[in-house]
This record gives sequence, structure tokens and C-alpha cells, in this order.
Amino acid sequence: MAVLTIPKEIFDKMIAHCISGYPNEVCGILAGEDGRVRKIYEMTNVEPSPVSYFMDPKEQFKALKDIRTEGIKMIAIYHSHPSSSAYPSAKDVSLAFYPDSFYLIVSLMEKGKPELGVFEIIEGKVHHAALEIGN
Repeated sequence: MAVLTIPKEIFDKMIAHCISGYPNEVCGILAGEDGRVRKIYEMTNVEPSPVSYFMDPKEQFKALKDIRTEGIKMIAIYHSHPSSSAYPSAKDVSLAFYPDSFYLIVSLMEKGKPELGVFEIIEGKVHHAALEIGN
């Protein structure tokens, strides 16, 4: 099983970002190397909705440019599910264009108790991945 490692500080920032957008979905990019996150890019959802997201293309371009400049790569995309489980929806699977990236879903279904699912989505198939929260 593939493993994604996120420093606690970045993990907490990602969860806070997801909570801050409630009741709409929130999205972002995690970058690093060798399955270890080094940087978070909080994106604006330009399709504010409780059931979908679309990253601001200008922010996404800027983030990907910064990632290249830093010599790291995009290793995960995260978004929230304000009122459903931490599992990819059919739409999430159909829009999973990066087989080398992890997909993280933060469920905010239970108030005050976010739940995180970590997946690889390859050729339309969802595979669970492991998460380690580091220093």
C-alpha cells in the first residue's frame, strides 16, 4: 500500500482550510517528494458548492510554477466533502487526471470531527493509501 507522509503542521493547516470553507467544498494541492509533503497550496474553489469544486486556474498555474521552481512535484490533491463520507464520488473518480498523485478527501459530515480518506485513483479504480503524520 502506498504511503503519504504529511507533517502535522501542514495536516492541521489543510483541515483548517477545509473547515473554513464549510458548507462549500474546499480544495488545494500538496507538494513534496518521495511521498513526503513539504508544502501546501490552498486554492480558491471558483465553483463554490457543497457538492463540487474547481480550482482557480490562475492560482493553480501559479502553484504549479512555484512547485517546479522549488524542485519538488505535486504529490496530492485534497478537497472536502461537507456532507458526505471521506470517499471519492463518481465525479471525483472521473476527474482524477493525475495517476501519480494521491487524492485526499476531508469529510466534515460529523461536526467537530473531520475524517480523512487517502486514495490513489488510477484508470478509474480507487485504491486506499496509508497516511503518516510526521513532524
